[in-house]
Amino acid sequence: MARNLARNLDRLLRPRNIAVIGGGAWCRAVVEQCQKMGFAGQIWPVHPRAETVGGLPAFASLNALPEPPDACFVGVNREATIALVGQLSQMGAGGAVCFASGFLEAQAEDAEGADLQAGLLDAAGEMPILGPNCYGFVNYLDGALLWPDQHGGQRCDSGVAVITQSSNIAINLTMQTRGLPLAYVVTAGNQAQCGIADIGLSLLDDPRVTALGLHIEGFGDLRGFEALAAKAQALGKPIVAIKVGRSDQARAATISHTASLAGQDAGAAALLRRLGIARVPDLPTLLETLKLLHVAGPLPQGTVATISCSGGEASLAADTAMPMAVTFPPLNPRQETDLRAALGPRVALANPLDYHTYIWRDVPAMTRCFAAMSDTSIAITILIVDFPRADRCDPDDWDCVIAACIAAQQETGRQYGMAATLPELMPETVAAQLLAAGVVPFSGLTEALAACAASVTASSISSPVLLPEACEDPRLVPEAEAKTTLATFGLRVPRSARAAHLDDVGQAAKAISFPQVLKGEGIAHKTEAGAVCLNLQDKAETLAAAKNMPARSFLIEEMITGALAELLIGVMRDPAHGYVLTIAAGGVLTEILKDSVSLLLPTTPADVDAALDRLKIAPLLNGYRGKPPCNRAAILRAVMAVQDYVLAHASGLQEIEINPLICTQHDAIAADALLRRDLDLN
Repeated sequence: MARNLARNLDRLLRPRNIAVIGGGAWCRAVVEQCQKMGFAGQIWPVHPRAETVGGLPAFASLNALPEPPDACFVGVNREATIALVGQLSQMGAGGAVCFASGFLEAQAEDAEGADLQAGLLDAAGEMPILGPNCYGFVNYLDGALLWPDQHGGQRCDSGVAVITQSSNIAINLTMQTRGLPLAYVVTAGNQAQCGIADIGLSLLDDPRVTALGLHIEGFGDLRGFEALAAKAQALGKPIVAIKVGRSDQARAATISHTASLAGQDAGAAALLRRLGIARVPDLPTLLETLKLLHVAGPLPQGTVATISCSGGEASLAADTAMPMAVTFPPLNPRQETDLRAALGPRVALANPLDYHTYIWRDVPAMTRCFAAMSDTSIAITILIVDFPRADRCDPDDWDCVIAACIAAQQETGRQYGMAATLPELMPETVAAQLLAAGVVPFSGLTEALAACAASVTASSISSPVLLPEACEDPRLVPEAEAKTTLATFGLRVPRSARAAHLDDVGQAAKAISFPQVLKGEGIAHKTEAGAVCLNLQDKAETLAAAKNMPARSFLIEEMITGALAELLIGVMRDPAHGYVLTIAAGGVLTEILKDSVSLLLPTTPADVDAALDRLKIAPLLNGYRGKPPCNRAAILRAVMAVQDYVLAHASGLQEIEINPLICTQHDAIAADALLRRDLDLN
């Protein structure tokens, strides 16, 4: 995953002239859409036989063009695409969109796909290309399109940029009627050369772009995404993403609980969190979050106030927000005094606020109410207003709430939004009016609150992730050897003795104090296999347990007492994202609670400490119902010891699992350790 220097996409994405190569319906659409959008530059159709394409005179060849084109839409078959891209590169073109499919994305159905893609990359050389299997892009700022279809957007002076790996999703996003100004919509295709991160870096350079939205099916260039996040943070342009799909690579055979806890998506979630990229679950929330970021930028905290003229809407807001990272601060004395003055004695004051309809149509009174509700402790004040459908009803009676909201924002200088509980009840004309005044027009109450949670400022970790190294043939390392190895990095392990045969158990048992633990070696899930016996009180019990155990060799350890909590500490090699550290409830509760947090390595003690507090069993760690707290410093030392081993021996490593890490008032001891790696690299 070596990081190549980013190509300059300026000429391609912001062209002075456009060449459209091919003569089918797709190419005609590119020409027509450019004209429809009012592209100010030259449009040069290229076709060897047609006199015109899309109503414009065609050039017979690339050599006949007046100059090397800035941006080229290559709308021919895949074999011809390679030759034309090579010619464009040699003549100094600014870049190309490769529309044809049948390259690497089709290798499962067509063995030639990989070779054709290699040929395309060789032909392109240093010239940037988007795709193949790519719809291209729409630049709404300059009216420049390399887009072979209809779209629903319009020109704007500034707005958000969106990059997707799906052309169909891109089309759908242009059709939104939510009032969101789109500056760019770009499809990445199969990312043969320029990936999402490369495109994003170029879009962020445009001062007219306010925020960046990503639809990601899979991460390729981790270093590229790190560079993208760093630039976004430096420019103050937040990124929000949808991550879909599951990595086949992350389904590498595993034999630990760590893999099932982390799941196939944990690495992606940890990576986005590490990069400070907000993750949202669906397209509506993506659009509403981008809208909030465009108008207000990231919120400083997730504190919200809502105002409605219905108790039902106030309750709905409170209930909807419960699973989200937003809160409704109680009213302070200043708010209560000002609200009482605006509303009179008949309204119960609270946040969320139902202000009834006593002051409806009284714009000055409504303004005083809305202004009184906002506060420095509240990041955004949201009015819940569902507008009547204009085709059957008269919406003019709702003009008063628009005027009062805008006036309250101007009076207080604080951020306001207006949310329709149902997305379709926020008219696009109203959204445009609110946007022009700096009020966020939310389409959907659920999406509005989710957007507030997603937009809260997130800081990224500066250190790069540990890139995954090769692991060809991972094997299970014997537990005793795994513990000895990890102990050299500072992991606390029990005193132990090995018995290579059943006949050696008695002698080994005498070397360890009682009570003690007997384990069968070479078995990953010992408890399920009946290969572990606890709290053995004497040699006779240990011998009896060994005779009934499905193992040929054994490990005898001291029994750790005084446990206040048990944790799982695991690291899994995820070829798509790096090394995923999982911290979870351990012991017999691991599979029952599924209580886990994942981070990417390398991490810091501070981030591990914060992760521990996010666990459901955090109260046990901190001291629960009169019991003393676990030794947090010892837990952190155990986690960092595991990380230190991974950093030193990443090559050939597949997974590590400590389960349980027994946490006491004074220590944290690895009662069991699983290590799987290429043994010849150990």
